Amino acid sequence: MAQEVLSTRASSSFMDPVKGPLVTYLIPESCYDEFFLNFNFLHVPCLKIALSKGLGLGIILGSVMVKLPQILKMMSARSGEGLSFQSVLLELLAIGGTVVYSVSNHFPFSAWGEALFLMLQTAAVGFLIQHYAGRSGRGFLFLLLYFSLLGLALSPLTPVSVVTALQVSNVPAIIAGRLVQAAANFRNGHTGQLSAVTVFLLLAGSLARIFTSLQETGDGLMAATYVVSSACNAILALQVLYYWNASAERKKKKKRKKRE
Repeated sequence: MAQEVLSTRASSSFMDPVKGPLVTYLIPESCYDEFFLNFNFLHVPCLKIALSKGLGLGIILGSVMVKLPQILKMMSARSGEGLSFQSVLLELLAIGGTVVYSVSNHFPFSAWGEALFLMLQTAAVGFLIQHYAGRSGRGFLFLLLYFSLLGLALSPLTPVSVVTALQVSNVPAIIAGRLVQAAANFRNGHTGQLSAVTVFLLLAGSLARIFTSLQETGDGLMAATYVVSSACNAILALQVLYYWNASAERKKKKKRKKRE
C-alpha cells in the first residue's frame, strides 16, 4: 500500500509541469486524476472529452492555414477564375452566424475557434476575387460592410432571437453557397482556381466538428450545421476529383498558347 502511494506521488510530481496546460486546454482535473494518478486510461467519459478537445484544438490549428493554399493559388495566378463571389458571401454569412451564436452562448473556443480564422481567410478570398476582376474599390467596400455588420451582430444591441435566427440561417446559406460554387464548376467544366487542398481540409474539418460540437456544446443546431456542411463539402470534393484531368489539360493548353 505504501509503495502504491509513493508511486502515485512520484507520478504526480513528474507530471506537475504539464498538469496546468492539460487541465486548462484538454481535460478537466477529474480526468487528469483518472489518467495520471489512477492510471485508468480506458475511462470512457474522459476519453471522449480528451478526444473532443484534441480534435477541436487540432481543427483550430489547421484552420489557420486551411484556406492559405486557396489564397496563394489565386495570388500566383493573379486570377479568381472559377470562384463564385456569391458563394463566398453565403459562406461568410454562415461562418459569421456560427461565430456570433457561439460567442453569445459562451461556448468554449475549442468548439468553434476555427470559424474565426476561416472567416478572415474567406473574407480575403472574397476581396481577391474582386481585386483580380479589376474592382478593388468594391472589394474594400465589401470588407468594410461585412465586418461592420459582424461587429453589430456581436454587440449587446442584437437580440438573442436574431442571433438564433442567424445560426438557423446557416443551413440554407451553406447549401446555397456550395451549390452556387458546384454549379459554376459544372458550367465551366473545370474547378478553375479552386484549391483541392482547401476543399479536402474543409471536408475533414466539418466531419470532425460533428463529434466535437455534440461533445462540447450538446447543441443539436450546431451539429446539424456541420452535418450539412460536410455533405456540401463532399460534393465539391467529388467535383475536384472528377474535373482533375480537365483542369490539368486546361493548364497545358494555356502553356501552349503562351509559347505560340
